[in-house]
Amino acid sequence: MIAFCGYANSDLTIGVPALPTAGNRVQATTIDRGDGGMAANAAVAAARMGADARFAGVVGNDPLSDAFLAALVADGVDVAWTARTGGLTTSVILVTPDGERSIISQDDAITAEHLVAVATRTAACENSWLYLDGYRFPWAASMVRGVRTIVDLDGCTRAEGARAALDVADHVIAGRALAGELLGDDSALARAAVRTATHLVVTDGARGWQMYAPDGAWHEGAALPVSAVDATGAGDCFVGVYAAELERGVAPAEAARFAAVAAGLSCTEPGARAGLPSRDAVTNHRTAPANPNPAARST
Repeated sequence: MIAFCGYANSDLTIGVPALPTAGNRVQATTIDRGDGGMAANAAVAAARMGADARFAGVVGNDPLSDAFLAALVADGVDVAWTARTGGLTTSVILVTPDGERSIISQDDAITAEHLVAVATRTAACENSWLYLDGYRFPWAASMVRGVRTIVDLDGCTRAEGARAALDVADHVIAGRALAGELLGDDSALARAAVRTATHLVVTDGARGWQMYAPDGAWHEGAALPVSAVDATGAGDCFVGVYAAELERGVAPAEAARFAAVAAGLSCTEPGARAGLPSRDAVTNHRTAPANPNPAARST
């Protein structure tokens, strides 16, 4: 079981010819609304892999929230742990023709009390994992200690928060730019993984991924070559599928390889959810070009 405690959004996706700079105006080419949110997207990605995925975020008690939860249920996500004490937040996503995007989002209503309740229920379940995003750190660290935790570091803004996530999480996933900004170069990342006994996965878009393991080993893998339509949700897809593979008992490096293929496929359709693949789709693409020597190397 994987409890995804984090964002649920109503996404307003706007196609633009280029991302605007300060003071500039651009004309929208498309405007669409759909379901999103880091944790909710990751939960759907995991459910499509066959995982026992439970969304444990906070939404409202209104028709838009009803429809949001119904869509999760239709994708096989259990929503019994969702609190309806806040509101469904809005995220504005600007997407360029080559699939790059910028995101403006609202904060959600997840409280310390809610997180403690979710962590306690997760710990009581067999073969359970808790997903959190980087927005929750450093304040959430003391509340999840001792619970098997996967952290998507996206949203973390301070080195203190990144270090706190590493101190309590079993697995941390971070984009290359964010990892470098908050944790340092490759040597620093490797030392942090060993010091905290954490699998630290660094994703780098079309350049693939690297994993710094607690035993000092280093793994890497290629991204799936695709013609990207929209990269929105690709990181969420990677984390959700990675978590699903861990739930299945797959070794972390192999879980990352599987997740990288899923993330590539997710970029081939517009929106955060439309391109999230099935397990069969990912399996069928495992013959895509990959690192010719994916075995672990010593750092």
